[in-house]
Amino acid sequence: MRRLLIPILICGYINANDMLEYKCISCHKAQKIPSQMIYKKYLLRYSTKEDIAKAIKSYLKSPKAQNSIMPKPFFDKFPTKEPTTLEDAELEMLINLYIDRYDVVKRLRVKQ
Repeated sequence: MRRLLIPILICGYINANDMLEYKCISCHKAQKIPSQMIYKKYLLRYSTKEDIAKAIKSYLKSPKAQNSIMPKPFFDKFPTKEPTTLEDAELEMLINLYIDRYDVVKRLRVKQ
């Protein structure tokens, strides 16, 4: 049973990351929107991953400049997106993957 579970989990993770790339990151790349910089802005304003996830979800449901953490000049350069059509469960999963991908804490190394 355990031998079967590990490949299923790995495939699920790979597929989820592919989905993040397809549904989110590919547009950021095409429009040259710096995802890592955006994540850092969220991190500066919201100190926990849970608060960051709530703020991102709120913005994606109602993407207006006044609902964004980005300064006004950002929207002069990059277009405001359409509200998401993703179901909440899928949206939350993708947001968590996005946060995990750009999380700066996991990039820090503790030297002993």
